[in-house]
Amino acid sequence: MAELAVEVVYARADEQCLAKLSLPAGSTLRQAIVASGLPDRFPEIDLALMAVGVWGRRCGADEPLRTGDRVEIYRPLACDPKDARRARARSRR
Repeated sequence: MAELAVEVVYARADEQCLAKLSLPAGSTLRQAIVASGLPDRFPEIDLALMAVGVWGRRCGADEPLRTGDRVEIYRPLACDPKDARRARARSRR
């Protein structure tokens, strides 16, 4: 059976992690994330609540992977980008 070479990435404000994996063909995003060990290392990772994707495109956790895919785990935003922009504009006045 063919193997898939994929990467799983997760970033926090203080730390970024990249795990390179070799998985069986037909593996899903969820399987790659679990195999990466990142949920064990970062307990805040909850696949039921967090968005995931491949190369910047949001996907479901059951999406099948292809070799060369970069699986990304997205954190919730700390604040609304529009509100942050407004606050910066107000402070410059």
